Amino acid sequence: MAKKILIIDDEPDILKVTTFRLEKNGYKVFAALNGKEALDLLRKQTPDLILLDLVLPRMSGHELCKHIKAQEKLKDIPIVLFTASSTSVKEKARALGADDFLLKPFSPEELLNKIKEFLE
Repeated sequence: MAKKILIIDDEPDILKVTTFRLEKNGYKVFAALNGKEALDLLRKQTPDLILLDLVLPRMSGHELCKHIKAQEKLKDIPIVLFTASSTSVKEKARALGADDFLLKPFSPEELLNKIKEFLE
């Protein structure tokens, strides 16, 4: 059974390319453009991993990460932040309860290696 990944990013091009790459490698992907869409999806499906952009409309990635990690049903899902900001991203990830991070732009290999760390 394919592992499920939720991608949350407000950039449609990033969603499209990342979804294509992950599906090509056998993952089932669903995506949200903002925090509200992500919460709606999380009520219906439980992913095996979440890729979360920090800069989102309606609800920041910071708020969304804290919200997810505060819920009993969702708290153990690994969250990998992806962001273009390299400023203290490691500390931010830890403070938010995220499990790891990827800096944008990332290569397809970096993305797949990071996912494999958590799902295989």
